[in-house]
Amino acid sequence: MYSMKKLLGIFLVSALLFGCTAQQIQETVGAVLGTTYGDPSEQEAGQGLKDALSIGITKGMGILSQTDGFLGNDLVRIPWPEQATQVKDVMLKLGMQKQVDNVTTSLNRAAEKASGVAIDVFVQAIKQMTVTDAIQIITGGNGAGTAYLKRTTTPILTEKFRPIVDQSLGQVNATKYWTDATTIYNKIPLVKPVNTDLTGFVTEKALDGVFKMVEKEENNIRANPLARTTELLKKVFSFADRKK
Repeated sequence: MYSMKKLLGIFLVSALLFGCTAQQIQETVGAVLGTTYGDPSEQEAGQGLKDALSIGITKGMGILSQTDGFLGNDLVRIPWPEQATQVKDVMLKLGMQKQVDNVTTSLNRAAEKASGVAIDVFVQAIKQMTVTDAIQIITGGNGAGTAYLKRTTTPILTEKFRPIVDQSLGQVNATKYWTDATTIYNKIPLVKPVNTDLTGFVTEKALDGVFKMVEKEENNIRANPLARTTELLKKVFSFADRKK
C-alpha cells in the first residue's frame, strides 16, 4: 500500500510533467488533504510577498556569491564588453586563449565578490514596501516583485556595488589582465583604441545578474506549489493563482 505522502508525490510529479497549472495542482492537493485557502487579509498578503521575496533573494544571492556563481551560470555569466569584442578576436587569432580566459574569469569573480552586498539593500526595500504595493505585486504576474525591487533599489545598489567591484577587479587581477589585453590590441597599427570603463561595465552586468536570479526564484514560487514552503505562502499565492 502506498502512503498518502507517496501518492501525493506521484501526483505532483505527474501533474508537473503533464503541464497542470499551479492553481490546478494546489486545488487538487487541497481537496485531498482537506486544506483550502481563502483570500488573505491585506496584512497576510503583505507579509507573504515579503517572505517570498526574502526567500528568493537569500537563495539567489547565495548562489551568485559562490565561486562560479556568475562564471558557471549561463543566465548571468558576464561576457567581454561588446565594444571590446574585437580585442578578444585579435587575441584569439594570436593564440592568446589563456589571456582571454583570464579576463573572462576575473570579470565574473569580481561580480561574485560584490553580489553579497545586495541582500541588505533588498531587505531595506522590502521593509519599506506598503500593503498596496504588495497586493499589486502579488496579482501582477511573473517578475512583478523583481520589477519593484529594480525600480526602488537600482540607484543605491549601483552606488554600493561600484566601489566593491572596483576593489574586487584589482583583487582578482582583472584590471591587470584587462590592461594587458587592451595594451596589446591598442599597439596594432590603424586600430581604434579601446578605453572601456571596466568597473562600470562589470557593475551593470553584475546588477543585471542579481535581478535575473531574484526573478527566477520569485517566478518559481509563483509557478511551483512545492516551492511554497509555509502555510502563508500557500495561502497568498493560491490567491494569486485564482486572480490569473
